[in-house]
Order: sequence, then C-alpha cells, then structure tokens
Amino acid sequence: MAGKTILSVENLSIDYYSSRGPVHAVRNVSFKLYDQENLCIIGESGSGKTTMGMALVKLSPPSAKITAGSITYNLDGKEYPLHKMNEEQMRQFRWKQVAMVFQGALNAFNPVIRISEQFLETGKAHGMNSETEIMTRANELLRFVQLDPNRVMNAYQHELSGGMKQRVLIALSLLLKPKILIMDEATSALDILTQRNIINLLKQVKKEFGVSIIFVSHDLSLAAELADRVITVYAGRMVEMAKTEDIFYRAIHPYTKGLIKATPTVTGEDKDLSSIKGSTPDLIKLPPGCKFKPRCEECNGQCSESEPELVQAGDEHFVACFKALPADCTKKE
Repeated sequence: MAGKTILSVENLSIDYYSSRGPVHAVRNVSFKLYDQENLCIIGESGSGKTTMGMALVKLSPPSAKITAGSITYNLDGKEYPLHKMNEEQMRQFRWKQVAMVFQGALNAFNPVIRISEQFLETGKAHGMNSETEIMTRANELLRFVQLDPNRVMNAYQHELSGGMKQRVLIALSLLLKPKILIMDEATSALDILTQRNIINLLKQVKKEFGVSIIFVSHDLSLAAELADRVITVYAGRMVEMAKTEDIFYRAIHPYTKGLIKATPTVTGEDKDLSSIKGSTPDLIKLPPGCKFKPRCEECNGQCSESEPELVQAGDEHFVACFKALPADCTKKE
C-alpha cells in the first residue's frame, strides 16, 4: 500500500481544557496517509477519533489545544505545516486542498440561503471569481452525485432529505478539487438504503477524482467496504493499525476484536454478537497501565504496570498490546 505520502501526523496530542482539568482527547498519535488511499479511523464514542479528524483541518473548538506533535500536508511537492498556520492561511487551505464532510449534514449548511449561494460563497472565498465557472462546476458535481441541479440549486437545506443533503455536501466538498477528503460519520443518521447509496457514491468519488479519503467512523461495515487501511483508536491512542483485511480477519488487539464481535455481518450468517463490557475511561483521570485493562479479557500483570507502545506485529500491521504481541515485534518508528 505504501506510496507517496500526502499527510503526516507525528506524535500528535490534543487536550480540551475544562473546569476539572485537561481532557486528554488525543495522545501521541502518529500515522501517514498515502496518495489515493482510503484510511478509516474507528472507535467508540469518546475515543478521540472525531477530535483527531477536526484537528486535521484545524476546526477544533476553542477549548482544544494541540499540546505536542505536528500535522504536515505534502501536496504538489511542497510541505505545509498545518499546526503552524494562522487562521487566514488555514482558511485558504481548507476546501481547496483538504475538505471535510461533517457529521450531520443538517448542521453544515446556512439555513437562510439557497444551495446555489452556498456553492457561490465557497467558490468566491477561495479565488473563483467567475460565477459562471462556479455554477457550471457545481451543476456538474450535483449531477455526479445523482441529483437534479434544477431541483436542488434553488432549494433551502430544510427542503432536502437527509440523503440529498449528504450528497450536496459531498458535491460541495469537491468544488475546489481538493486532494484530501475527511469524512466524519459519513453515513450516520441515514436509513440503510441511503447509506448503501452513499457508500456506492464514495466509491465513485475515489475512482473519478483520485482523492485520498479519511473516514472517521464507529461503523465497521463502512471500513470493511471502503478502507484500504484501518486505525483503531481507544482512549485517545492508536491501539492497532493494519490493512483492512488484516484488521477483520487477523485482528490482534482485544479492543479491535471486541468491536468486530459486536458488529453484525451483512451476509446474515449465524453469529453470536457480544458487546464490550464496561465503558471508556475518564480522559481527565486516566487509569495507570493499559487504558483498556478494566474491560479486557486477555490482560495480565504487565498491563497494570505500563501502557504498551505501538509496535510492528506483521506486514504493515502495528498493535499496542503486551499479551497479543509475538516475541519478535519491533517498535514503530
């Protein structure tokens, strides 16, 4: 899978500041995104995956702060250190180089202007001065996502169904021909048929536009269908990273295995489903040792002593677990 690196995240840590103290939402995360790769970040609610995704476009709330690490985009032969950009530099960078499709399309649109104006404002804010050029591309993109421009352009967001709004948002994200799309829970709050249509559409987006896509999701079926690699996140840290096939058929970390066991198959095969006992830890007062230990059925004495490092356990397969690791694992650089 390894090809040209388009995004590098190195030792990233993010805290939210609250009255009780700092919430350690993301802790020492490192990964790369390759050109035209689909990468899925999965985990339960509160695992830190959305915080990670928002940080990649510098849209975290004011209470969040990057306390360590870096985020670097490698686009068109140049490196862009996102963590050092000011707001004006980042405003120009968003949508043009990297776009984000937010969770809940309802909240992504201005409710008092028509869809056509949403496209016009986005284009003009990023240097597209010709309204004709913007509208021509917008119409092409709406047809690409299988919507009728004549029906959609004059509509307000409340006049569109959830699936239509999600398609419009995907079209809008592609307006400025970005190299990277970040999709936060792309199929949440949609019925199962609409989810299937969106998944098929995203496959076409990858094929037609050659973008790299990061999916942030709790939906393992989305990862199984669309991802080239999967990262499992727990308590703000990466606990496993591997090619999609390895994650689903050769998972090592007990948390990843627990997520898979809790997910029904689409084939309808007879399978016992079991949820992971317990709940995610308090990110303000994290327990000592492995953070998954209180919920783990495979823990041993070493798990209480220290938190395991992410080490290589196979070809492009990395895991942070003491008991599950073979003896010859090597630490991830």
